[in-house]
Amino acid sequence: MRAARNPCDRATARRHRMIWRWHFYAGLFCIPFVLCLAVTGSIYLFRPQIEALLDRPYAGIATSTMRAAPSAQVRAALAAVPGAVLGAYQLPADDGDAAQVLVDAGGREWRAYVHPQSARVLAITAEDARPMRVLARLHGELLLGDRGSMLVELAASWAIVMILTGLYLWWPRCATGFGGVLHPRLRSGKRIFWRDLHGVTAFWVSGLVLFLLVSGLPWAKSWGSLLQELRRWSGERVVQADWPIGASPASSARAHHDHAATPPSGQDLAALDRVVAAARPLSLAPPVLVMPPSARDTRWTAKSDAANRPRRGQASFDADGRLAAQTTFAARPLVDRIVGYGVAAHEGQLFGIANQVLGVVAALGLIVACVAAVRLWWRRRPPAMLGAPPPMAGARASMLLALLIAAIGILLPLLGCSLVAVALGERWVLRRIPRAARFLGLAGYDADDPAASP
Repeated sequence: MRAARNPCDRATARRHRMIWRWHFYAGLFCIPFVLCLAVTGSIYLFRPQIEALLDRPYAGIATSTMRAAPSAQVRAALAAVPGAVLGAYQLPADDGDAAQVLVDAGGREWRAYVHPQSARVLAITAEDARPMRVLARLHGELLLGDRGSMLVELAASWAIVMILTGLYLWWPRCATGFGGVLHPRLRSGKRIFWRDLHGVTAFWVSGLVLFLLVSGLPWAKSWGSLLQELRRWSGERVVQADWPIGASPASSARAHHDHAATPPSGQDLAALDRVVAAARPLSLAPPVLVMPPSARDTRWTAKSDAANRPRRGQASFDADGRLAAQTTFAARPLVDRIVGYGVAAHEGQLFGIANQVLGVVAALGLIVACVAAVRLWWRRRPPAMLGAPPPMAGARASMLLALLIAAIGILLPLLGCSLVAVALGERWVLRRIPRAARFLGLAGYDADDPAASP
């Protein structure tokens, strides 16, 4: 008697093929971006260690306990950069370290390393040219500004589709064991091995990857701007976002100021000495930036720029050094706290080295799954064709699936618009162009083809 094949009946086969096609298209578009994000993100996870290594030549250089006043150090930095205005004075992590002074000049931000005793400028670097700044812009906007940020957002959105459809395809409907489900089958031939390596590896890192994709959206130009509107609509106290959106300023100091910042002649640098002396006992998480008044904020500000954002806090001071106000991360609006935890975990800074290791594991797993997918596609791709899974006649999305697609399209507007564009383009344009239809596998397919598996 022939066994029933419920998991592989024709309706299931049609749904399987339809989802496989979307998985294929999602991967084809976003894999190049995903590989770039995985590599750059893995390196950026270790930003604190890398920046400490780069700054090592300026650490522990003092030979006595005598120190130049912060105002003298800032004056030396301003003199070294013509036309500069103070952006921020970074409190040295150790008394023997060089002072780091951020200054704005000609629409660009510069970081000056100043000797803590002689107030001699040791080095000046453009803030946007520092290695970790360049890497952050490559990771978040492909060095293309706001347009690049939107492109990365679109790729991340399609990567979410790739993961979700991949989990559907991975689901063990006809499995007889754990092989190919929880571990790759090593003795079933190369094709099975590579298919299992792709599916099993992607399954094990899918949760981490989905978290990284979602937690990275607040940085994106389009989605981040929508989140800003949600923050205003929520009715909570609106404060400046503590994370960059799109092509953002190079540092927290630049985000604090605007083009109407106080000119050099109007900056009371003597007040800096009083504010620094008052800020030190507050024990804000390092690094701490002391920023002068601007058109946006009339008081001096001492702000923690800690990589672990839930440790951040800030204090406002009058020019005489009197503490005017102090806030902590816990006092921020709920949306900001949720995003702050997500950003800290995304950057590998929420719970120490274990967080960094998890990020690397997710990135490496994603790279392995993508490389295996490309190899599978390239080897089975028919000559002169893209190799997309051909559609099956009568394939329809269930009501639940349609509602899920609609919900994702609304939550991720760029994805929703591109989904509609791809679906309409395939159905009403590409099918009517014979050469394109053949290349995409839209013509000459077998409507009775059984459920092919990826």
